[in-house]
Amino acid sequence: MNRRHRCGPRLWAAALVLVTALGLAALPLQAASAAEGPAVTLSKSQAGTGGSITVSGSGWRPTTLLMLLICGQSEPGRGVIGGTNSCANADGRAVTTGDKGTFSKKLPVAEPPVPCPCVVHVATVTGDKAQADAVLKVAGHPVKALPAQSGGGKLSVLTDTRLDGSSGVLTWFGAPASRTFVFTVGNVGSAPLKDPVFQVGTSHGVFAPQWEDQQWRGTIAPGRKAQIKLPVELTSGAHGNYLVSLKFGGKVLAEQPWGVGRPWGVTLFWILLCVVVPAAVFRIGMAVVDRARPRRSGGAGRHRGALHFPELAARVPKLRTPESSRRAARPPRDTTGTGTPTTTALPWFTPDTDPGAPAGQLSAPSDNSPTTKGNT
Repeated sequence: MNRRHRCGPRLWAAALVLVTALGLAALPLQAASAAEGPAVTLSKSQAGTGGSITVSGSGWRPTTLLMLLICGQSEPGRGVIGGTNSCANADGRAVTTGDKGTFSKKLPVAEPPVPCPCVVHVATVTGDKAQADAVLKVAGHPVKALPAQSGGGKLSVLTDTRLDGSSGVLTWFGAPASRTFVFTVGNVGSAPLKDPVFQVGTSHGVFAPQWEDQQWRGTIAPGRKAQIKLPVELTSGAHGNYLVSLKFGGKVLAEQPWGVGRPWGVTLFWILLCVVVPAAVFRIGMAVVDRARPRRSGGAGRHRGALHFPELAARVPKLRTPESSRRAARPPRDTTGTGTPTTTALPWFTPDTDPGAPAGQLSAPSDNSPTTKGNT
């Protein structure tokens, strides 16, 4: 029993020492992998257009969306000089890293819009920015030497960046929004910088920035500073939240958010167009129908069933007052003294065409009247 109790603490102590030694041995490996950072390897170092290569990576953040592009005028040490404008964007591929930060993706080989040297450029789309390049020779694509790199000049942004300018009336109707990117940089290197070339990129949402080279004319001596103004312009009809980024020497120096309003003038134009065009079509159709409709014969009016004024007046009953009614009921007066009321002939009837005269009698009824016979 005593022997067992003596051996137990020794075994525990030996196990603890072994575990500690293994942990210390693993620390250098973890530090080395952390120091290496993201890495990219290719299945082939040279390929022609129309073929494909397999791109593998390690050391990336887990479950991160990456963009794979073939870019020209670039080297792993200097990055992509022209930004994504130097890449075959139409043939790019996206991939998401695994839980251990690794990935493997097949990428078609395409010629970039600028000459080689070329690389396979891998960069993060969301989250913290990270990128890595691997050299690729595109068979049959022209090769051009990279521009000479300036000496020991290095720039650093000294003040906060800002966007100067405002939108006009044309922007409200869909014209491109433009601003001036203003910032102050200082040369913290040991050599002067003459006519430095900056890269200005604009990004929207989760999309990568579209970089554009802009050269500033001037020289910045070591230890000196200068205010830089670079124009920034969006596409027509762009609206929403944008991010303007500034890059120099393959390193992002500053970022500035930019909120662009919606071009409501375009919306108003489409609303008016949807109202005016149907109204014009309706009026044209009514005019065509009116011309194609058959007309009434005999001088009929334009509208069917319309009554003319004489016809309407004949249908309206005549109004009579009490006095006119008494006059109509009163018998005609005897103006000849014979006791027989006389009927006055209407002015438009001649004596021989009077409707009240006996047929065949053309003279006055002096001899045949009953009053004359009675008197004789």
